[in-house]
This record gives sequence, structure tokens and C-alpha cells, in this order.
Amino acid sequence: MDYDKLLNMAAELGYQLMYSGGEIYRVEESVRRLLHAYGLENPEVFAIPNCLLVSIITPQGHPITRMRRVPAHGTDIELLERCNSLCRRLCVDAPTLDEAQAAVSALPQDMPRHSHRMTLLGYGVAPAFFAPLFGGGLPDTAASFLSGLAVGVCLLYGRRFIGANHFFRTAVCSAVAAFLALALVEAGLGRSVDVVTISTLMVLVPGVALTNAMREIMAGDTFSALSRTADAILIASAIALGAAAGQALGGLL
Repeated sequence: MDYDKLLNMAAELGYQLMYSGGEIYRVEESVRRLLHAYGLENPEVFAIPNCLLVSIITPQGHPITRMRRVPAHGTDIELLERCNSLCRRLCVDAPTLDEAQAAVSALPQDMPRHSHRMTLLGYGVAPAFFAPLFGGGLPDTAASFLSGLAVGVCLLYGRRFIGANHFFRTAVCSAVAAFLALALVEAGLGRSVDVVTISTLMVLVPGVALTNAMREIMAGDTFSALSRTADAILIASAIALGAAAGQALGGLL
């Protein structure tokens, strides 16, 4: 068996799991089970939010290690589910390494992607649904929809101007949301600045990251949990700073 190819395939699947937002224990267990299915007894798998290490010892006693660095990412539930399903299938069927590598490599290419129009519509509809939950009326719902569209435009098209830094990008989007909420209410489209602002900012709240951090604390992955918690706190701080700056700018103008 080509153990280099096997290790590359397992590390790639673990990378896809992490990049799609999988929990640390899920990534480590999936890669470990996959290597077990191909006859390796004691593989070592170590993962933290931005790095994956996989090490095996061949039957000849030769150690091989692969490391994959995972860039900043969000959560893609559909890709995560596809990775889980593929891992289970590989563990049960154990196809040839070429077939397994082809299936793993095809994971990102086979993913259906929403158009920018549909994504922008989602950014508008989500705040519009939050507005009634926070006590807003129909005018606040309409204003929240427009503010959500503006945040979606900033996230989708503003990378070249805002930059790739997640903290700074979140702060700018929060400032845009707060400023636009104030402007729409002053123009008479909305009634409550607070309702429109909070409803729009909900699309930026790192709820999934904080939930995964709590889950990893319960699973015993303390280092990963602290890292995810710190990231969630930084994003929340960026939301607060951006919203304050946007409202201050709106008040001056």
C-alpha cells in the first residue's frame, strides 16, 4: 500500500472537515477511523482550529507525518455533511486509494453554490424576520431588510476595499448597518433605530462559533475552545465598536 497517498487522502479529508466548520473532536475521530479502516493500528491525529497534524507508522516501522494549515473560515453545513457521509462510506467500503482520493478531491467542486443575488436576498430577509421578534412593526421590517442588503453588499463585494481581516471587515459592516439604520429612521422609513440596528447586526453575530466553543469545552478540547471563544469575543467587540462608530457618525451628520 502507498502510505504516503493514504496519509495525503486522510489529511485532505480532515482539512475539508475543519474548513467546513467541523468540531475538533469530529475531525480527529473521523481521520482516525478512516486510517483504521485502511489497516493502520495507532494513527496519531492532532487538530487545533487552524492546523491539522496526522502521523502514522507504517508496518515497516517508518513514521510519516502530514501537516495542513487551515485558513480563516466560517461554517458550511452542507459541505460538513458531505464530508461526514463520505468518511462513513470510505470506512465501510474502503475503496482503492485512487478512488478515495478522487472522491475527497471532488468534495469542493461538487458543492452547489448560491448566486450572489440569492445570498444578498438572504442577508436582507434574515434581519426582516428578526425585526418583529424585537418588537418592530412593518416599517422597521422594511428598514431592516434594506440594512441587511447593505451589509450583504459590504461582505460580498467589499473585500478588495475593506480587506480580508475579519475583525476590521466586521467592524466596517457594523458601522454601515448602524449608520444606515439611523438614516432610514430619520427618513421616515423605520420607527425604531434600536430595532433596525439590532435586527441587522444579528447576521454578524458569531453564534455558531460560540456554540462550537462551548461544545469543545464539554468535549475536553480546552485549547481549541479557548481559541474559538477568543475569536467570538473579538468579533463581538468589532460589532460593538462598529455600531458605536456608525451611530456617532450618523449623529454628527
